[in-house]
Amino acid sequence: MRIGLVVNPVAGLGGAAGLKGSDGVEVQREALARGAVPRAGDRAAQAVRTLLSRRPDTEIVTVGGAMGEDSALAAGATPEVVRRGASDTTAADTKAAVLALAGVDLLLFAGGDGTARDVLDAVRELGDEAPPVLGIPAGVKVYSGCFAVSPAAAGFLAAEGAERVVEAEVVDLDEERYRHGLVSPRLYGTLKVPAARVRLSGRKTGSSSAIPASAEGIAQEVAARMRPGVRYVLGPGATTAAVGRELGLATTLLGVDVVEDGELVAADVSESELFDLVKDTAAVVVLSVIGGQGFVLGRGNQQVSPRVLDHAELTVLATQQKLAGLGGRPLLADTGDQETDKRLSGHVRVITGYRESAIYRIQAASEEFQA
Repeated sequence: MRIGLVVNPVAGLGGAAGLKGSDGVEVQREALARGAVPRAGDRAAQAVRTLLSRRPDTEIVTVGGAMGEDSALAAGATPEVVRRGASDTTAADTKAAVLALAGVDLLLFAGGDGTARDVLDAVRELGDEAPPVLGIPAGVKVYSGCFAVSPAAAGFLAAEGAERVVEAEVVDLDEERYRHGLVSPRLYGTLKVPAARVRLSGRKTGSSSAIPASAEGIAQEVAARMRPGVRYVLGPGATTAAVGRELGLATTLLGVDVVEDGELVAADVSESELFDLVKDTAAVVVLSVIGGQGFVLGRGNQQVSPRVLDHAELTVLATQQKLAGLGGRPLLADTGDQETDKRLSGHVRVITGYRESAIYRIQAASEEFQA
């Protein structure tokens, strides 16, 4: 079996930096200036490592350097390199890499929704010659349905092959509008992915169908539980924004904010800023569940890093509709650190309304492929 690998090495850079995306050279430079560390290559290596542990005879075909070769070598593979990689990658480089790997049995790509769009453009150009694809989640935004739930799950699925395929949606947001709190998802098309839907992320569903009173009730309950002298970290999303409104504060819809004793301590913080704010005081991280996917950590809230979680309690919010929409599937944690994800695994109390809560299972996304 020949598996292609394409890595967008700058995918996810803007997450921990609080930039809500990584598209564009200027954003990438700003992320690096804020101390962001590239992680897409490591996540791709994890996928390849899992793949080879199950199918050691797999041939890895990729492009040079950080666009695939480095990750394959880190995973212990001896890859076939069919094209030179670029150092400062662009959408055109991703498309060219996909075109060069047209003959593989399955194409793995590491990135986010923007990378998925670039892959889709190349697949359309290839037409009937295009191989099935599968995304390794490595971006800030991973709302499309063509991604595995974790790098390990991507490797596991790749090992199973792609004899049967289904169509999965590719969606993306306008990052500039997103940075200004405007969520405008757009469907760009579909990609053929391995037919194992239970192990794919699934497309994110919005909160527009939720009863407004549900979010307001959750906000009232969170506010009632707040303790003096404790710093509360409010993650992104409409439900956590309702908490800000309940407190009479102008918090950011899609950023991470810190409040204490009813006052806004800091707004739209980066990971390093957040760590400095919680490392020496009692803190609680308040996060909402992504509808349809079940992610609590690792999708759009990378500012809440493993080291931040080492210094804070975790409170999870979700409407009853969101929990019901999961159909019994667990909540997921994908912080990038398996030990942190395992520590968080188990059962968590989810606030679902005023004086209402539910006990729900949460697990490491890396273990989802074992289901």
